[in-house]
Amino acid sequence: MRQQAGYATLLLLFITLSVSANHVDEYIQNYKDIAQREMQRSDIPASIILAQSIHESAWGKGELAVESKNHFGIKCKDYWQGPTYYIEDDDYINGQLIKSCFRSYEGVESSYIDHTDFLLESERYLSLFNYDKTDYKNWAKGLKKCGYATDPNYAAKLIRIIETHQLYIFDEINERPIAMEAPKFFIPAQFLK
Repeated sequence: MRQQAGYATLLLLFITLSVSANHVDEYIQNYKDIAQREMQRSDIPASIILAQSIHESAWGKGELAVESKNHFGIKCKDYWQGPTYYIEDDDYINGQLIKSCFRSYEGVESSYIDHTDFLLESERYLSLFNYDKTDYKNWAKGLKKCGYATDPNYAAKLIRIIETHQLYIFDEINERPIAMEAPKFFIPAQFLK
């Protein structure tokens, strides 16, 4: 009986890991093309874009991601004119944790586009664009240094996500045109004589 319980526990663990692995693959597959497009538009590494979205959105399962389609944890800022969503984060008034204002989007793709624009348009992040679009380690360290997140381990977490899931492969885009198959011509039999 004890051995059967052990097998049941192992089976349950295997199923849980399989579901999680499927969700991980699904998230990456769903958003890798958007991340690569945003990299081409901005030179922000696709691996960094994906790692930030994975971390900030908890693989798209976090409350902010589900309720507001915000996959990057971008707060409203004074100039934000769009929809908002409030959730407790790291803002305090008189020692009391308060709900922070976050940007809300119509869809996840809008969140990715705004993330790119947010980094491109803020003087705070200008120094990051001195790094190559394949230098995800310096981008991760630079994001932390520029104050993207308050977590002291933010850079290490991004790098671990990138390396664990080999997201760096998305930084290498083959920009050569796709070879097309040569056209085939049909020659009527009467002309083959």
